[in-house]
Amino acid sequence: MTASGGEPSAAAPPGAGQPPPIPPSAGPRGSRYGWFFGLLVVLIIGYITLNTATTKPHGSRGPGPGSPLPAFAVPLATGSLNGDADVATRADQGQAGRVPACQERGPGILNSCQLADRGPVALGLFIPAGGCPRVIDELAALQHSFPGVRLAGVAIRGSRSSVRALIRKHGWTFPVGWDRDGAVFNLYQMAVCSQITLADRGGRVDGSSLLGTPTLSTLRARLQALAAADAARAGA
Repeated sequence: MTASGGEPSAAAPPGAGQPPPIPPSAGPRGSRYGWFFGLLVVLIIGYITLNTATTKPHGSRGPGPGSPLPAFAVPLATGSLNGDADVATRADQGQAGRVPACQERGPGILNSCQLADRGPVALGLFIPAGGCPRVIDELAALQHSFPGVRLAGVAIRGSRSSVRALIRKHGWTFPVGWDRDGAVFNLYQMAVCSQITLADRGGRVDGSSLLGTPTLSTLRARLQALAAADAARAGA
């Protein structure tokens, strides 16, 4: 150590003015506080879950209007097929998937590309907790009014058994997929606990996503416009 003037202090005995030595730590510094940061992360995640279940942040967007419907393939919640969501756009894309998502078709699979091949699409994404599943009830209430629109839901995370219980309790008859790892949540830019994205036949996103739980009249108007546009294109 040096004195305040920058030169060694000649009058000071050895060790004078120096702080006492710090006892050696029992382990790395991070390990002493790891439990605290772990708890903090759990609290933050809990807050986000509660906040998204009860509010509609302005930052939530969904896929951009006019853009291609983001492609995914997930297991049906009621099926026996297991696995994470395939969101790959090309072969061998690492964690996104081994094959392009649009090619993942067959029994037990909900495929967004296959939905759009068959007609206009109304896709409800939801967290299977709290009031979030109400958005799927809204779609189900209008199911028979728009037979030409392909309705589907995707449960974001949660246990598969809880999603199956919701399907039985609410009597949903259109396909509901299970996004076990949350890849579809990220792909569709969700920031609230439920979201409806509409797309025309062929898979072009139709307007802005409906965030949270829209009113039945709002959802009906959007579905009417979607179905009318599809009929006009078919008659052209």
